[in-house]
Amino acid sequence: MTEQAALHASYWLDTLPPGDPAPPPAADLQVDVAVIGGGIAGLSTAWELTRRGHGVAVLEADRIAAGVTGHTTAKLSAQHTLVYDRLRRTRGTDGARLYARSQTEAIHHAAGIVEELGIECDWEETAAYTFAQGRRRIPELRAEAEAAKEAGLSAEFVTETDLPFPVAGAVRVADQAQFHPRKYLLALADAIRAGGGQLYEGTRVTELTEGEPCVLTTEDGIQVTARAVVVATHYPIFDRALLFTRLSPRRELVITAPVDAAKAPDGMYITPEHRTRSVRTAPYADGKRLLIVTGEHFTPGAGKDTEELFATLTSWAERHFGTLRLSHRWATQDNDSTDHVPLVGPLHPASRQVYVATGFGGWGLSGGIMAGRLLCDEITGGEVPPWSELYDPRRIAPVLREGGEFLRHQATVARHFIGDRLPGLTRPGPDDLAPGDGAVMHVGGRRCAVHRDEDGRLHAVSARCTHLGCLVAFNRAEQAWECPCHGSRFAPDGQVVQGPAVRPLEQRDI
Repeated sequence: MTEQAALHASYWLDTLPPGDPAPPPAADLQVDVAVIGGGIAGLSTAWELTRRGHGVAVLEADRIAAGVTGHTTAKLSAQHTLVYDRLRRTRGTDGARLYARSQTEAIHHAAGIVEELGIECDWEETAAYTFAQGRRRIPELRAEAEAAKEAGLSAEFVTETDLPFPVAGAVRVADQAQFHPRKYLLALADAIRAGGGQLYEGTRVTELTEGEPCVLTTEDGIQVTARAVVVATHYPIFDRALLFTRLSPRRELVITAPVDAAKAPDGMYITPEHRTRSVRTAPYADGKRLLIVTGEHFTPGAGKDTEELFATLTSWAERHFGTLRLSHRWATQDNDSTDHVPLVGPLHPASRQVYVATGFGGWGLSGGIMAGRLLCDEITGGEVPPWSELYDPRRIAPVLREGGEFLRHQATVARHFIGDRLPGLTRPGPDDLAPGDGAVMHVGGRRCAVHRDEDGRLHAVSARCTHLGCLVAFNRAEQAWECPCHGSRFAPDGQVVQGPAVRPLEQRDI
């Protein structure tokens, strides 16, 4: 990959690019369990089921470990910013303890898999920190340290870190981990195949018929019959549980740059300040480590100038770490649940064979590994862990307690669904578009998403997201149409890049 191309790519994908794709199924299939999605949650579930002797097929719309998991910052931690004090207040001490135990056991489980399979994935054990530079955050940090320790983590409040700038305080949690996610997951995929599991790429599922058995249909018309189905597509592609009312999508930018190993901070860091800043380093060549800085979160399709946000994030990094020569930059996407706890378990109250894993809120690595173990136990009828109720998507009481967050999310969706259709919010015509830009505009009496490529040619597709009909907006930095309501993303030609949409934007003739 050229230097310019690498700058706009995930480091994990650049250093371990996809090989030859696993072709879609050529004929109808029948398996014990069908897993939709080949990221950390899907592959972890498939691995747990395969090692217990169940026939599994993983159906991935694009490439294995190349979607959301391929764009993560790759922290494997039970310390999730400021989660434990909130859990202590909303779920009680026992709820916080179960959350900490489930996430910690996920880290230990991953370490065991790395050792068992001999995976070379740059595994490093280190401490995780939630820090603040402003003193007004100190009471929050002290409360979080106390709650995290009460929940069973080795947590403490500290005022000194290995960062090259002072902090007012931080919560330190020992014995966490970081790794190269694609090296880990591609090795797991090989182990699934070796155990008899089937992996299919370029296989987009578009329909689900629940029953005994369940039947999945792909966009190519192939049917997959399974006793159980796991929807591990990050944002669920099926809305019969109305989970879209409880999930808020957000994107966050990532930049990387090599720094001298002697000056690289030890540990993984995050702060809720400055629109979030996450810092860690990874192994690199020639006496260097790769500095990874994340932040500047925004809602997909909200009309943010992503290039400006990248510049802001880079400026912050250089103020704190000196002049940097960026090697890669990309964006990651996460879904936050309205009550701040992932949704892992039966897809809806009447479901007996279909399960879901979603809403990891930026902590999908530990959450995905936890989900794989939990779902395997539920599907196989094993003894479910004590935290199954904590994550159960059918929970109602916690959602009611967090009603304000739920209503704010619905108000945001309604504002986009109605407000984005106002005439003044669309561009007048295609002549305003510069090469590489795109906008929603009226063409022939219809709203079209129009893009001008770098050669000056115009391309138009429907501006209505094929998920639930919200209007998309263009992300120039990533060259994608994005839906602000539920986070679906499309290429300039309308092809689906990221769900929950499963169908492309319709072509328009201009």
